[in-house]
Amino acid sequence: MRAEGGVVCAGSPAPPPPLRGGRDDGATRLDGAALEDLYVRLEKRLYNVVYRWVWAPDVAMDIVQESFLRLWQMRARVDMATVEPLVFRIGVNLAANHRRRAWWRRWLSLEDAEEPASASRGADALLAEAQRARAVRDALEALPEGHRRVLLLCELSGMSYAEISSVLGIPPGTVASRRNTAVRRLRRRLAGEEMKL
Repeated sequence: MRAEGGVVCAGSPAPPPPLRGGRDDGATRLDGAALEDLYVRLEKRLYNVVYRWVWAPDVAMDIVQESFLRLWQMRARVDMATVEPLVFRIGVNLAANHRRRAWWRRWLSLEDAEEPASASRGADALLAEAQRARAVRDALEALPEGHRRVLLLCELSGMSYAEISSVLGIPPGTVASRRNTAVRRLRRRLAGEEMKL
């Protein structure tokens, strides 16, 4: 392993040492010692994966720590035979959620909309920015209510499809379908708006 710019690069990983912790009946469970061993073994590998999703060292480290925190919170349901893939699934899902929220924040940011005019930016840049913000708002408003609710909950709340389905009283598959339809409609409409600008 070697470090390059804060990112750890690894060749072929060494075989993992056995985890500490467990019960006397032969079944293992996630306890503090096992979590510590797991963190020591997987932290750098998980960081490398997450970093390549978010491209921000501090955010990647936060996601790695959140991944292990969530693993600890669900420790009663964790099967030690599948704990490593579970940690990576948690990390990748958190990283993907972060990317989606970051994308939406760029498009829907209220801070940007209320930013005072800067002397360093020209009138043309400010006008183009205001037109883009208006186009996004119009595109969101043009979505059917059910699609808009699903899209905004999916992209801005950080909730899973299952959680959103319980909030809205619709099946998780419908949540996924409506989200995909809404994103497709937004992209089509915004691509048309860019042609006009």
